[in-house]
Amino acid sequence: MRAILKAADLCAREPDRAARYMVVKGYESRPDIALEVVRALPFRKWREDNPEDTLRFYGLRLHEVGMIKTSPNKLIAQSTDWRFLNELKRELKA
Repeated sequence: MRAILKAADLCAREPDRAARYMVVKGYESRPDIALEVVRALPFRKWREDNPEDTLRFYGLRLHEVGMIKTSPNKLIAQSTDWRFLNELKRELKA
């Protein structure tokens, strides 16, 4: 999780570097398109969104279609521990 969030921060902070990496690795052959894609994606969104609200939203959708039996609120109450994410936010503070 730490590596993914650090990479997201890097892409937000240095889009040119991320685009060059995509070209070097062969994920995209056109540097201008790679840069456009990196600039268009909301890499800092994870810092702004409330993870509990996100889990509640998707949990409700999964509950509605019968993929999970537990209600979203019960799922959050019994199965979540936000300490790790909060620690990461402090550690990766930009």
